[in-house]
Amino acid sequence: MKKTLLIAGLSLAISTAASATNPDVNDWDAVIEQAQNQTVYFHAWGGSQEINNYLKWADQQLQSQYNVTLKHVKVADIAETGAKLLAEKAANNHSGGSVDMVWINGENFKSMKNNQLLFGPFAPSLPNWQHVNLDLPVDSDFSEPTLGLEAPWGVGQLVFIHDQQTLNNPPQTYTELLSYAKAFPGKISYPKPPEFHGSSFLKAVLIELTNNDPQLQQPVDEQTFDAFTAPLWSYLDELHPNSWRAGKQFPSGTAQTLQLLDDGELDLAISFNPNAVFSAQENGTLAESTASYAMQSGALSNIHFMAIPWNAQSKAGALVAINFLLSPEAQSRKGDLSIWGDPSVLKQSVLTGSAAKTKLHKSVPEPHPSWQTALEQAWLKRYNQ
Repeated sequence: MKKTLLIAGLSLAISTAASATNPDVNDWDAVIEQAQNQTVYFHAWGGSQEINNYLKWADQQLQSQYNVTLKHVKVADIAETGAKLLAEKAANNHSGGSVDMVWINGENFKSMKNNQLLFGPFAPSLPNWQHVNLDLPVDSDFSEPTLGLEAPWGVGQLVFIHDQQTLNNPPQTYTELLSYAKAFPGKISYPKPPEFHGSSFLKAVLIELTNNDPQLQQPVDEQTFDAFTAPLWSYLDELHPNSWRAGKQFPSGTAQTLQLLDDGELDLAISFNPNAVFSAQENGTLAESTASYAMQSGALSNIHFMAIPWNAQSKAGALVAINFLLSPEAQSRKGDLSIWGDPSVLKQSVLTGSAAKTKLHKSVPEPHPSWQTALEQAWLKRYNQ
């Protein structure tokens, strides 16, 4: 009898653990109940004080509204988190993982998806999905179908920032940018790949130099890669000697380009947020005379997403956190030009304040995610010092 009870109890415990590990997103009341007292470890880029402050606010709201704690684990490159998850899978750690949420897109999403490292599908079942602007490409990530494995968080566009008092007519194409660098040596640079903004710069230049060849929407063909990308390397071979510090050194990221612009060392800073200039002006990082713009052909654009690892310890808490971050309240604050200014993925009709007034640039789609890795590796082979 005791043995029967023990087996029954063990079966119930296993069933309860499985239920706790994999909440039913279609039963939202149960998700909220399971999320009580959970701590969600959110692996996200930590290179922006505005974003860090926003996530502190989100944590305060989640604690007060849902009794869920959001811990921002600051990472320089989310690929590090992908490697951590792969190691956990190799060690058969299929529950109680160290990562509960990730901020991803592009190659990192494709890698996690292909290696079955993600929980879901869940995104279309979230209560706040009803507010998402489905005119945006929220079901595709760098041409890779999301299949509900990640929820959209914001819109990114590659833009350049300049001081109108020192540069009133900035370059409108990457070809003009090269000419400008030659005319004013030392005043142009870009972050060192594989830093995200630096890699984005490489892709944007290649898109222009190849007239956005349809081949860019397909996986990289290793047989033709060198010939296809030859114009990019020729371009960079001319640009680097005329760049900041003669191309012997590169900024570490967008924050440093903003600082170098403010210090007068660079004439252009780079960002993947079309509203970044307003936030920088608000916090005193940049002068009021600065402005942002996109190249004449448009801005390299993508959606950035949030996902949950397959072995997350606090899946219910992560679902509650993601749903909150998709709420009109959270998206309006995120889009506030004085707070973060990240363009929203929601319908404008549900947004308030300056978030509802954001204007996006003409969009240039991202290449297939395999191009990012291939370009980064080729760049490092040629220029890493």
